[in-house]
Amino acid sequence: MAAKGFLFLSLMSLSLLHSPSPASAFNYADALAKSILFFEGQRSGKLPANQRVTWRGDSGLSDGSSCNVDLVGGYYDAGDNVKFGLPMAFTTTMLAWSINEFGGLMHGELGNAKAALRWGTDYLLKAATAAPDALYVQVADPNQDHRCWERPEDMDTPRNVYKVTSQNPGSDVAAETAAALAAASIVFKDSDPAYSSQLLRTATQVFDFANRYRGSYSDSLSSVACPFYCSYSGYNDELLWGASWLHQASQDVSFMSYIEANGHTLGAEDDDYSFSWDDKRVGTKILLSKGFLQNGIEVLQLYKAHSDNYICSLVPGTSSFQAQYTPGGLLYKESGSNLQYVTSTAFLLLTYAKYLNSNGGSVLCGTSKVAAADLVSVAKKQVDYILGNNPARMSYMVGFGSRYPQHVHHRGSSLPSVRAHPGRIACSEGFQYLYSGSPNPNVLVGAVLGGPDSQDHFADDRNNYQQSEPATYINAPMVGALAFFAGTPM
Repeated sequence: MAAKGFLFLSLMSLSLLHSPSPASAFNYADALAKSILFFEGQRSGKLPANQRVTWRGDSGLSDGSSCNVDLVGGYYDAGDNVKFGLPMAFTTTMLAWSINEFGGLMHGELGNAKAALRWGTDYLLKAATAAPDALYVQVADPNQDHRCWERPEDMDTPRNVYKVTSQNPGSDVAAETAAALAAASIVFKDSDPAYSSQLLRTATQVFDFANRYRGSYSDSLSSVACPFYCSYSGYNDELLWGASWLHQASQDVSFMSYIEANGHTLGAEDDDYSFSWDDKRVGTKILLSKGFLQNGIEVLQLYKAHSDNYICSLVPGTSSFQAQYTPGGLLYKESGSNLQYVTSTAFLLLTYAKYLNSNGGSVLCGTSKVAAADLVSVAKKQVDYILGNNPARMSYMVGFGSRYPQHVHHRGSSLPSVRAHPGRIACSEGFQYLYSGSPNPNVLVGAVLGGPDSQDHFADDRNNYQQSEPATYINAPMVGALAFFAGTPM
């Protein structure tokens, strides 16, 4: 039986780990540059003079004014004109983590990556400090926003603002915001020490707020948060995630004490197999395993063990294998925006491989040993699939390669730009562009879309938002993964 199991692992791994097309088929540096450029197409607020996505214009310049606060800036999450705090904070955390781990491989793109990060953190600082014992977590009612198809520069739907407070808590979104600010403080520690200190100080305050006033923001905000970005996993995962990032950023022993004292109740021993804007458990385990692998912190060995369980679940032939792959080799989690799980998984694989390499470690999956190089191979297969090595021979990054989707579910991209059509396009007038069969007039360069289904099928249809809509949290971990491949000879 052992021999058969080993043979199965070897044969299956060959198809999963190795791409049939040569590595030279993709210019990872170009893909990296475009993955970062995408964020400029998602900007809200007053655009800077060095804005490179020139078909976009200023938008949301009065955000927050209804409550006498300044909430101008930040990012639209996907193809609409809402600023959702939970996915925006997760996007910011992942951009920061990407830079922290792989910024040294970004070369000329590091400045652009840091600018994309700062666009998020500047907004989150405003949201966190506008009022005492409160965190502003959303701008616009998505139910109203989704009744229109209009450019962000034209939007006239209500720009309501929503906050969590001590009476109406949101530990999930608050702790994610703390994680984002803490992770970003590491990025700016050398280049802008004053800003870094401000980020870390605010992160500590927001985490204290999240921990002291416990509750889910989904319960506090109900229909404006759900079903769009419900916190299905609850808030325990964000509390442990936030504490972990605060420990990374500050090296304050009080956060390690918090992790030790609360890890069990906050999910340290849960095995979970997806990482997203909603569920941080796997990401937390990978992050905390760094303390054991690189610094020998024995109390964190538990997180290394559970990280191994996650890795083993991804590798066919191991006793713990349970992931689903499409016939073309794509990791498949669900029909809606599946590539968010692919990019986050690829990032975790590469990050864990880096941690393992720091001490010559490996992953033991039953009787099978999985080396760091194997993790890199699995990640490369996923990244290459997105870039065009797939049955459709289509790049799922817009503007990359010779063949990519033309009908992206994105208001600003699908409507004529304000430069091409200075006149206002009203709420209902825009739907003619949603339903049009013509390609988007403005190419949202670098956007990674939701992607194909479980059988590798993709409908290039603007109305099929499950497959054709981009999102900031799909791109953010892809930035780190592409930086690795752009800067690492394979």
